[in-house]
Amino acid sequence: MDLSLDTAHPLAQRFCDFIRDAGFPCVGAKSAVGRDQLRIVIARDITSAWDDLRIYAALLEFAQAYQQDDRLFQSLAVIFVQDDVVSEEAFERALWSRVQSLADKDAWHGQSYDDRVSSDPDSPHFSLSFGGEAFFVVGLHPRANRPARRFDRPVLVFNLHDQFQRLRAAGRYEPLRSKIIERDLAIAGSVNPMLARHGEVSEARQYSGRVVEQDWSAPFIAPKEPNRAP
Repeated sequence: MDLSLDTAHPLAQRFCDFIRDAGFPCVGAKSAVGRDQLRIVIARDITSAWDDLRIYAALLEFAQAYQQDDRLFQSLAVIFVQDDVVSEEAFERALWSRVQSLADKDAWHGQSYDDRVSSDPDSPHFSLSFGGEAFFVVGLHPRANRPARRFDRPVLVFNLHDQFQRLRAAGRYEPLRSKIIERDLAIAGSVNPMLARHGEVSEARQYSGRVVEQDWSAPFIAPKEPNRAP
């Protein structure tokens, strides 16, 4: 089944070509594209809330679809047409602004936070949650310091936490991770200093791709479902 939404858009085609390129290190992303399991949303501007409702609807639909069909290597990518971020710091701020908005919408819609992860961004067990499914986010943009994160438009890729757990349980995670690190080293000339396994430090430190400071903390407030009148 083709899970994509906007694959006919030229930016979507460019992004898939970027992933298919021999130099791109993430073999999981390559599998998602190769299996037609990369859902793509084209949005206007990462610094604006303009498309947040549409992005959230796609995330909720994606989480619910995964609960019905949990094939490995499914991801959702949001590609933003406008490139208004001028630095890694600006991209990081925009990423967390969008993530906070989406998380708040999830809580407002009464969706429970995935109890397999923590909603505390400083916890080593932190992940985002949409539609009851935990997600890890990978940000890409033109000014990223790592070549593998350097696409010509801002992109947020939402990856399912459950898939990493299933790969671990099957003994496939560590070989896959080692292969990605080896390929990334070949194109960047150094190992990504922000890499860490879930449960060691907060994965929030990896989302934007920026090398964050030791005392950095994600600008994220765990969402709470609003009180509604009976």
